[in-house]
Amino acid sequence: MQPATRWRVDLELTESDASTRADARLVGPDRQLAGWGRSRRHPVDPDVPAVGAELAAARALSDLARQLDNEAIDVIEGFAGASPSG
Repeated sequence: MQPATRWRVDLELTESDASTRADARLVGPDRQLAGWGRSRRHPVDPDVPAVGAELAAARALSDLARQLDNEAIDVIEGFAGASPSG
């Protein structure tokens, strides 16, 4: 069995007035990626900061997921047309 590979995700939330920004950073042994997300409260909505934080965090993590997905697709597409060694 190979040793586990560890990736860490740090999430920082910043609130100001009716908006929340989330900055997510993925740190791995050979890479770092950054994603972000924002939520804004409509003026007639109740002030529930936890909801804004959850939306902003989800959007930042979704941004990271999209980047990882795109990187994997690029690698897979790089294999297309390559002849298998044997």
